[in-house]
Amino acid sequence: MRAKDVRLLALILAGGEGTRLQPLTRDRAKPAVPFGGRYRLIDFVLSNFVNSGYFQIKVLTQYKASSLITHLVRGWQLAPILGQFVEPVPAQMRVGRDWFRGSADAVFQNLNLVSDMKPQVVAVFGADHVYKMDISQMVQFHLDRGAEATIAAIPVPIEQGSEFGIIECDAEGRIVRFVEKPKNPPPMPGDPTMCLASMGNYLFNTDVLVDEITRDAGIEQSVHDFGKNILTSMVAGRRMYVYDFAKNTHPGVEEKERGYWRDVGSLDAYWEAHMDLVAVTPTFNLYNREWPIRTYYQHLPAAKFVFDGFRSDRIGMATDSLISPGCIISGGHVHRSVLCPAARIHSYAKVEESILGEGVDIGRHAQVRRAILDKYVRVEPGAMIGFDLERDRARFTVTEEGIVAVAKGTHVVD
Repeated sequence: MRAKDVRLLALILAGGEGTRLQPLTRDRAKPAVPFGGRYRLIDFVLSNFVNSGYFQIKVLTQYKASSLITHLVRGWQLAPILGQFVEPVPAQMRVGRDWFRGSADAVFQNLNLVSDMKPQVVAVFGADHVYKMDISQMVQFHLDRGAEATIAAIPVPIEQGSEFGIIECDAEGRIVRFVEKPKNPPPMPGDPTMCLASMGNYLFNTDVLVDEITRDAGIEQSVHDFGKNILTSMVAGRRMYVYDFAKNTHPGVEEKERGYWRDVGSLDAYWEAHMDLVAVTPTFNLYNREWPIRTYYQHLPAAKFVFDGFRSDRIGMATDSLISPGCIISGGHVHRSVLCPAARIHSYAKVEESILGEGVDIGRHAQVRRAILDKYVRVEPGAMIGFDLERDRARFTVTEEGIVAVAKGTHVVD
């Protein structure tokens, strides 16, 4: 059977709280966090499914889902007359009085979606990673091996293995062990310096998923997590294979981008992933029109740069930066930064190595360095962020790497 002929239902786990991304997740779910100027994190997994030819997608939401649901409803309207949809599914307490108790429980509480759609294969994917993937190649791998479950994995240095769920497999890719965050990660076949880290993306034959999820729901001591409970218990009795994401390709991909995957679960990782984007030749290419990242587009004018200050230092300019629609760079300088829609930089202000959310306003002579400013932050004229970290810690969130994060709507004065 060809991958494109399979009846596949995608269940996207989008209920994550994202505590390590505070204050960005103070008012929104982690998958709704902005990324790359005009996108949300969830746009990457949804674009991968749509670009791969799979158009039946249910998004399971829970934590502070309002902005996420609004984004999906406004920006992800497919063609229902052709059986295509991206549908948010709020937590409903269908099987009791509990909210989702874990990733596996989120699927168990929504097994009615599976029974209604009657797919042959169910894809259970996370909603908060940055990557491009032709999912049909993983599906074909799953079918060719007669697998009952397939886990997508990315090779990582073995010294980083304790941070992930790690897969041990034989030379054919069949999984012999799955361990969560092991102290001594097993190496991948053929390379003792690397190990295979789970990406949190799974394919299941439908009957297998239903059986395993239902069995786990009856185990009182289970935490109902795919990595800790479902996958570890399946290894002994099921045909499970690992799919090496580093071998995945897609139209227009450059060799340097192959295998790019970022878990932006912390503020430092979030900032670093944005710095990847502003590189002169970025590893992760948002400009590949053969594999577009899709999103909701606001009705905003093009970005504007003023003034013509070649005889003075009052000139609007941006270097090595991503500037979204609706932004006005008015006599200020932006360098190695990402600006979300409708941000404004006033005269003589300077923004460097920073991420500015929607509607952020940087006043005259203000300076912002190595910072993440959530939407509608107002930095008053002359104020400074990122230069005195001790002072910043008393007012904002400062990470181990010295990145300053300012919460939505904050009014910053000097």
